[in-house]
Amino acid sequence: MTPQPAGTQEDSISVEPRINDRIRVPEIRLVGAAGEQIGIVTVTEALRMAQEQDLDLVEVAPEARPPVCKLMDYGKFKYESAQKAREARRNQVLTVIKEMKLRPKIDSHDYETKKGHVERFLKAGDKVKVTIMFRGREQSRPELGFRLLQRLSADVAELGFVESAPKQDGRNMIMVLAPHKTVKPKPVATPAPAVAAE
Repeated sequence: MTPQPAGTQEDSISVEPRINDRIRVPEIRLVGAAGEQIGIVTVTEALRMAQEQDLDLVEVAPEARPPVCKLMDYGKFKYESAQKAREARRNQVLTVIKEMKLRPKIDSHDYETKKGHVERFLKAGDKVKVTIMFRGREQSRPELGFRLLQRLSADVAELGFVESAPKQDGRNMIMVLAPHKTVKPKPVATPAPAVAAE
């Protein structure tokens, strides 16, 4: 018999657990529907018990010797797992990094406009990467950019703090501002699933 190439064995790609007739080992360690340990039984015996209780036999720890299987309503289990995953996604926070570019010799009106954008981003719960772009001779005066970044961080101190201090990166100087924990970030919007009527 020729050996199968890696990756073609049954269930090697599938992330779904094996259930009922797809469990092809002689013995398993069985766990009851309420979580009680039943012990090591043959697969035939476990399948008979599952049928009697109108449940599925689900392999929960295939690497164990012998594999561990549990009696459960697999359809209900899958549905509840999907619900939990959906709830976790709904509650996770999406961190967005916005970028604001400034020049070292920015005039006061432009500065106020850019500062307003930074404040808006921080209020929305987003991080802001502030980049000072130096051109030509300005590169020999990095202190101008540093002072501008210090001024900006002081002006928005009520909304955010300096997460990453100003540092020179080639022709640019970069600083990252993050919102204070009191600012509520916007949760990830997930469309509600369409529930098919049974």
